[in-house]
Amino acid sequence: MTTILVVDDSKVDQRLVGGLLEKNERLTIAYADNGAEALDRMTRVLPDLIVTDLQMPEMDGLELVTVTRERFPRVPVVLITAHGSEEIAVAALERGAASYVPKSQLATRLLVTVEQVLAMVRAERSQTELLKYLTATEFSFSLVNDPELVAPLVDHIQQVVTAVKLCDETGRVRVGVALEEALLNALYHGNLELKSEELGEYRSRLLEADIDPVEERRALEPYASRRIHVRGRITDREASIVIQDEGPGFDISTVPDPQVPENLEKENGRGLLLIQSFMDEVRFNDRGNEITMVKWREVPLQVDEEGQAEPSDDDRPAGGDEESVLE
Repeated sequence: MTTILVVDDSKVDQRLVGGLLEKNERLTIAYADNGAEALDRMTRVLPDLIVTDLQMPEMDGLELVTVTRERFPRVPVVLITAHGSEEIAVAALERGAASYVPKSQLATRLLVTVEQVLAMVRAERSQTELLKYLTATEFSFSLVNDPELVAPLVDHIQQVVTAVKLCDETGRVRVGVALEEALLNALYHGNLELKSEELGEYRSRLLEADIDPVEERRALEPYASRRIHVRGRITDREASIVIQDEGPGFDISTVPDPQVPENLEKENGRGLLLIQSFMDEVRFNDRGNEITMVKWREVPLQVDEEGQAEPSDDDRPAGGDEESVLE
């Protein structure tokens, strides 16, 4: 059964909300008179979802959302809003509430909203559980020149890297930084052919006028038709990721050496320096429009269920497993 905790200081409103939710026979309803009582109940029995009023004594709905997000981040909160509480509701949504239902629409919207949120939670938990059993994955993307696509792709790859236990949290962040730098290089310097100094000038112009010069470049040919191709293979031994743009390329002899301290002070080539510092192998094609990045496993694998020890880091091939790198 799925448990919904209804939080409201009014017994009448508790019965109203509870009655609407009980139309779904799979839901079990529990009650609390305020946020403090709700938190006390959650330390003993964790509900699947909270439905809360905003205005209550001792601890109101806004405070309840804040504390729940900090202490019980997997429990979503649905707000019941009344006329005059809109600003508080907005603040609560910003602090992590999952959804809201105006009190005037409880009869038509409450149960639907709760079921929608529960469905999303179940899907997310199933995805998290599924990723525990991931051992290897391959992917291929062909992206348009939209910088908004960079963060979601980086996050996707980071989730996979974490799932296969390729590296610790610090390593995960470093992989993310390297990927972001490589993707932005492919976008701005590769496909759009913008130099570092031009990007700085564009940012200054953007602050001075309500225009986006990068958007202007993206709309012109031949830049508009170009794509960023990303392909990779990730296992519990290593991640091999190839990023290719359709620009003219660059002279790979100009790539900065991350072992030279003076290069840290140079703005030009900063992204490539970070990539080389954070990934275990970095290679370019002769044209300079394709980069191959390899990250080896950092943390030794644990003993499996049959008591067999997995290979240690000493078994990692020097220079990486060439067969697993996508060419």
